[in-house]
Amino acid sequence: MGKISAFYTMPHPPIVIPEIGRGEEKKIQRTTDAFNKVAEDIARIEPDTIIIVTPHGPLFNDAIAMSFENKIKGNLGRFSAPQVNLSLEIDIPLTRKIIEYSAKEDIITVVMTRDSAKTYDIEYELDHGSMVPLYFINKKHTKYKLVHITYGMLPKMQLYKFGMCIKKAVEDSDKNAVFIASGDLSHMLTDDGPYGYSPYGEKFDNEIISLLKDGDVLGIFNMDRTTIEKAGECGLRSYYVMLGAMNGYDIKGNLLSYEGTFGVGYSIMSFSLKETNLDTYTILLDQNRKRFKDKIHTTDPYIRLARESLTHYLMYGEYMNLTSYVTEEMKNHKRGVFVSLKNDGQLRGCVGTIFPTTKNIAQEIIRNAVEAGLHDPRFIPVTEDELEELDFSVDVLTEPEMATKEELDPKKYGVIVRSRGKSGLLLPDLEGVDTVEEQLSIALQKGRIFPYEDYTIEKFEVIRHNQV
Repeated sequence: MGKISAFYTMPHPPIVIPEIGRGEEKKIQRTTDAFNKVAEDIARIEPDTIIIVTPHGPLFNDAIAMSFENKIKGNLGRFSAPQVNLSLEIDIPLTRKIIEYSAKEDIITVVMTRDSAKTYDIEYELDHGSMVPLYFINKKHTKYKLVHITYGMLPKMQLYKFGMCIKKAVEDSDKNAVFIASGDLSHMLTDDGPYGYSPYGEKFDNEIISLLKDGDVLGIFNMDRTTIEKAGECGLRSYYVMLGAMNGYDIKGNLLSYEGTFGVGYSIMSFSLKETNLDTYTILLDQNRKRFKDKIHTTDPYIRLARESLTHYLMYGEYMNLTSYVTEEMKNHKRGVFVSLKNDGQLRGCVGTIFPTTKNIAQEIIRNAVEAGLHDPRFIPVTEDELEELDFSVDVLTEPEMATKEELDPKKYGVIVRSRGKSGLLLPDLEGVDTVEEQLSIALQKGRIFPYEDYTIEKFEVIRHNQV
């Protein structure tokens, strides 16, 4: 019976590699020391296989990528160090077992080979999210095979369940394995960091480190969504998978190092595990079901109608009829409506109508909720199993009215421009659109209208109904 003998969270700052840092790596010496400490630990364990989950391989919205050639190579040429390279053998039997267990749980995996990589117009190679940790490990231990995984933008419960599949696959083998969750914490710790400064950066880093040290899986899964979204991190999904592979254990994290010198949080942790009869996955599911019941009982009629419309269609294959809670406003007015679905803060579907296409707002919501769930071409269709995890929002557009440039406010009003049968529309309060000039320029571009042409301007507002 196989076993995952050790778990680690490790960052992947290229600058920590001396060939890249050229002296700058000394500013994060504690990170270097912790990398070396983990490498020494792994050398003592002598694992047959290292399982690594990275954010920087082939990234899919709806699937997890698994490297599946006999070998995989990579170098750090994009960081001006092509001489830093690795060539590793993939553990094909274990990777296959993980794919098989995942399929049984309806978790989609993409088998990445050189041929399939060409299909997606990407390279089959080791990414820096894997290479940086393995650079240090390979100095101490090289007699291992690799399971190379790129997490997908899946719901966190699916990522956790995927981690459970990894654990089962290892136990169903004869492998002594080590698990590495590769990921940086916030990229927004300082003004001169990669994405500027956000107060949520330090907040996120402090919370996730504290929760991991305490082994508080429920706390991690209940972290504030705004904090996560605004922290600019890339490690949390790797951690979700790792925690799933730890299901059934009491966990305690040992922080080996944390530094934010370059505006990015670099955390390295090891873990002590004690086997228990506790099934954290079941507890998380029960939490989700309670949260779902609370959503249904506290939501406004617009959100309730959107949720029930998609649920009804998935169950019965037809549009629902109007129900008693639909308000007079929803029945007696026509408006354009956008319905958006999110899962753990990530967009899962969005379809809308600028102008009404049905006889009232309620029917517009019913139709667009189904379209958002099943026919947004950017995503695979929503399934019944996902409904409990989805958050809905409904944007109702007010009737456009003629306006002058001076009357516009990009935070408050959307805009429609028209010229000779051409039109362009832009919704209000969009990130990166801060001035009237920017708003009009984008709307004109969307309508293929030249700025020197005569055009009319209309403004409208969006009344937003968010999930409570």
